[in-house]
Amino acid sequence: MTENKLFITINHIEDYNGFSAIRPGKKMLLRKEPKNYYDEEAIAVFTEHGVRCGYVANSTHTVASGTHSAGYIHHLFPEESSCEIRFITEEIAIAELIL
Repeated sequence: MTENKLFITINHIEDYNGFSAIRPGKKMLLRKEPKNYYDEEAIAVFTEHGVRCGYVANSTHTVASGTHSAGYIHHLFPEESSCEIRFITEEIAIAELIL
């Protein structure tokens, strides 16, 4: 049986100086923000110490090919979940969703 892995794009990392906090293999906390002014499906990304370091991408312009949007994964967990960073570029990170 093959394992179904879900990958997400994390963006806005530079807005929170998050590139110093994330590394491949590092686990991050995902927390829904239903009262977010810009997006009711917003999912913020935090370090294990509770420091915000970005958001799960939720736009066709920001979701990397082969990954899923915040809207796609929003229904898969109640309020919080986690992910593990797999790849980092100059602008985004790709993480594997852990349910």
